[in-house]
Amino acid sequence: MQKQLLTHINSPKELRTLKQDELPQLAIELREFIINIVATKEGHLGASLGVVELTIALHYVFNTPEDLLVWDVGHQAYGHKILTGRKNIFDTNRQLGGISGFPKREESVYDSFGVGHSSTSISATLGMAIASKLKGENKHHIAIIGDASIASGMAFEGLNHTGVTDANLLVVLNDNAIGIDPSVGALKQYLTNVKKGTQKRNNIIEALNFDYSGPIDGHDLEKIISELERLKTVKGPKLLHVITTKGKGLKQAENDQVKYHAPGKFDASTGDLLPKSGLIQPPKYQDVFGLTIVELAKQNEKIIGITPAMPTGSSLKYLMEEIPDRAFDVGIAEQHAVTLAAGMATQGLIPFCNIYSTFLQRAYDQVIHDVALQRLPVIFCLDRAGLVGEDGATHHGVFDLAYLRSIPNLIIFAPRNEVELRNIMYTAQLGLDQPIAIRYPRGRGVTIDWKQPFKPLDIGKGEQLKQGKQLAVLSIGAIAKNVTEAIIDLNVSHYDMRFVKPLDEVLLHNIFKTYHTIITVEDGTVKGGFGSTILEFASAYNYKNRIKTLGIPDNFVEHGKVEELQKLVGLDAESIRKFILSIQ
Repeated sequence: MQKQLLTHINSPKELRTLKQDELPQLAIELREFIINIVATKEGHLGASLGVVELTIALHYVFNTPEDLLVWDVGHQAYGHKILTGRKNIFDTNRQLGGISGFPKREESVYDSFGVGHSSTSISATLGMAIASKLKGENKHHIAIIGDASIASGMAFEGLNHTGVTDANLLVVLNDNAIGIDPSVGALKQYLTNVKKGTQKRNNIIEALNFDYSGPIDGHDLEKIISELERLKTVKGPKLLHVITTKGKGLKQAENDQVKYHAPGKFDASTGDLLPKSGLIQPPKYQDVFGLTIVELAKQNEKIIGITPAMPTGSSLKYLMEEIPDRAFDVGIAEQHAVTLAAGMATQGLIPFCNIYSTFLQRAYDQVIHDVALQRLPVIFCLDRAGLVGEDGATHHGVFDLAYLRSIPNLIIFAPRNEVELRNIMYTAQLGLDQPIAIRYPRGRGVTIDWKQPFKPLDIGKGEQLKQGKQLAVLSIGAIAKNVTEAIIDLNVSHYDMRFVKPLDEVLLHNIFKTYHTIITVEDGTVKGGFGSTILEFASAYNYKNRIKTLGIPDNFVEHGKVEELQKLVGLDAESIRKFILSIQ
């Protein structure tokens, strides 16, 4: 029986004691370890399987943690985590109280930079390289970035600056032709041509003053190690082009790379996904968006769909399949997506720009400068608003209400259920003369019979859901479900305000004149969000009512199941109920 190697590897220092011809066996064991854990605990599978050999080679050749590795996004860093002292706790990955699914500085000295959003690695690594030079240190600095991420604007900014420095920096381009969905754009086509040998392979990279090498097989440990050893002796900016297969080592993950990016639970021995429950369930909000935009686009030829690299996650894929010339995946380029939508709107088109809440943060100036300032009727559909669960602090969409509501000319709406989402999408395309942001959560809604006839909504009008006498609860968006459960047998009123902007001031005046105590509930940051809006209203009109605000506290919330996190921050039904009872 062959000796088990991974059992004895608890740090890169121990990895570097192995003979080079033992490393292929370690790669087999590392893949098996990742597959077995992710099969039962869930997580990002395909990306980490694709870079097993590259991960081993980097830690084998470079003297980590003194030499600094930065993993772009971090979906691919599971092997890195396992080899850097977290093997025995890796089964806690992405669980409440466990290790993060992404590299995180406070978690390990080997995680030199915290990541989660794409295309930050080159800029961060250059910053480290410049710092090392200023301090007189002789270190290596390595950014590992995928072909989808390197096409993003920020990555180009980093490359552009690096090329005019003498920084000791190596960019490893992990080219597998896919991010979460297949990569798109002219750079992707260029890289494909380089791999096929039909393109002069170094003109883009060398034009930016990088020493280019590759492409090489990213699953050939001997070749990778040999090239990394050579590059250690090359000064200045360098780029190594490595070809890998996402999902390598698991047949299903290689064949269906989109589904096996984060497949949920599966059979570790066969790779087959575990069967879903046969119960009829409410739809995912993303599918309500995706199917509704198809329905509307068939009625209105001006409707366009735009997403930055998330056609599957946002369900814009349905429009791409049905009406491909009116649906655009622009790659990991949120700023471009927003301004592209603005340009379309100037010409009378009706762009639905679907961006995850956490990713719209990357295009804040464009929302202000290119859309709102010009009062262009772009329809922003912000998926994954609120707490998103296991992806944690880098992905929770909890800041959108706060960062959007200060922008003039912008309508902000949060549907409490799927029917409301359909109706606001229908209303928005009827001819608004200003932009609107529609924010909705990750996961399933509450309505089985969601595909109901469209009804136009009155902009800026809230709705009373329950009549009571003791106090009033004001909620915004899908968190209304928890409020409804919390007050089912309490004598309190419940209002779904629907719009954070414009506020339903007629309804609010009525509420403030009727109830002494008012509680606001939101699944966004309590600082500057919906509750703050209500406090400002009370101040403006000199109301002296007692107002209590519930929401996400002023700290970054960790990872865990949404239900666990809601309990942690006091937004589950039981916590809301206890809070109401405590102040009556």
